[in-house]
Amino acid sequence: MGTHKSDSSPDFLPGTLEMLILKTLSRGHNHGWGIAQHIQQVSKDSLKIGEGSLYPALQRLLLNDYVEAHWGVTENNRRARYYRITAAGRKQLDQEKRSFEFLLAGIARVMEA
Repeated sequence: MGTHKSDSSPDFLPGTLEMLILKTLSRGHNHGWGIAQHIQQVSKDSLKIGEGSLYPALQRLLLNDYVEAHWGVTENNRRARYYRITAAGRKQLDQEKRSFEFLLAGIARVMEA
């Protein structure tokens, strides 16, 4: 094969994927595939997150105690690891959202100049 295209669409700014995961989990606990599906649906297919990006991001969030995980059963009777946002994760989400909005405003000012 010629060019290699990963299964995750546009490159995310550092921390953006984790912010989107935390935002998704702020709505309620979910398993990895459900998190990726939610982000894809809400973004109207502009954000597609592959397993190669999703699970390392979830692992980073677990290591930072921003999420916790437990085993459960999906709607299809499949065993899956469910993730839940922690109090520290909610605080981190608020900080990341403010930083991201500040960054977007700065980018918009440069693009409009």
